[in-house]
Amino acid sequence: MRFDVTILGSSSATPIYNRNPTAQALNINERLYLIDCGEGTQQQMLRFDVKSSRIDYIFISHLHGDHYLGLLGLLSSLHLNGRKKPITLFAPPHLKEIIDLQLKYSQTELHFPLHFHPTNTVAPEVILDNQDITVETIILDHRIPCTGFLFRQKRRLRKIIKEKTEALDVPLSYYPILKRGVDYFAPDGTTYPNVELTTNSEEPKAYAYCSDTIYNESYFKQIAGVDLLYHEATFANDMLDRANETYHTTALQAGEVAKICGVKKLIIGHFSARYKTLNELLEEAASVFPNTELAIEGRTFII
Repeated sequence: MRFDVTILGSSSATPIYNRNPTAQALNINERLYLIDCGEGTQQQMLRFDVKSSRIDYIFISHLHGDHYLGLLGLLSSLHLNGRKKPITLFAPPHLKEIIDLQLKYSQTELHFPLHFHPTNTVAPEVILDNQDITVETIILDHRIPCTGFLFRQKRRLRKIIKEKTEALDVPLSYYPILKRGVDYFAPDGTTYPNVELTTNSEEPKAYAYCSDTIYNESYFKQIAGVDLLYHEATFANDMLDRANETYHTTALQAGEVAKICGVKKLIIGHFSARYKTLNELLEEAASVFPNTELAIEGRTFII
């Protein structure tokens, strides 16, 4: 089962030093989920061979421009390219007004259905439940209402051990039952325990996307133990006062979040324009949580 995330943008506030504002493409079984859509996201998709036509779901964390100003351009391009397939958009309620206003004054009627689902920015909730995953909102603490997103794989059915089932001449019609964990009852009355004929599927994995937030332990329990955590790390810790003033996290604090929550791997991003190079931020987070990497644009992280 494919489950990976490609970084399309990792800058905060403004594009700078070849870094674009926030955007990520999550690939789950060849279905794309776009997480935030900062300015220039379309160009980044072209650059890193992420096909916008395969996006079915878009998630916008909050209404600061570096997280959504690329969205209207993307929707417009999909419209001009003749898209007919629906897109489902999860975002703060007021984004609907912004989109409607833009479409109204450009006299545009999208060729495809845009299903808008306003996010609850007060309490976490499951906003998507399909055959592959569930998605929950994570309530963050920023200057304006802001949510992260927690993507959890669903456990897949058990795997057939074909050498054993074929040796017993198990009918193919019985395979779906075996995959659900039922024992095999042979025609001669013998019972073969399911564990002898199948194996467990892979453990479901989880990806937590924590967009803009001040250090706040309120969401730690929700993201505990995830396989991959993306957490903003706008400033180095010598800028802690500035981080608190702007409701952002430092790289050191991001490392502390990962350590306290017992996650397996940390990616830091949302870098301030003041940093031309990012080694300082990486070293600071890794001093607390060694398994840390930078959200370098074009990098794909397997979850």
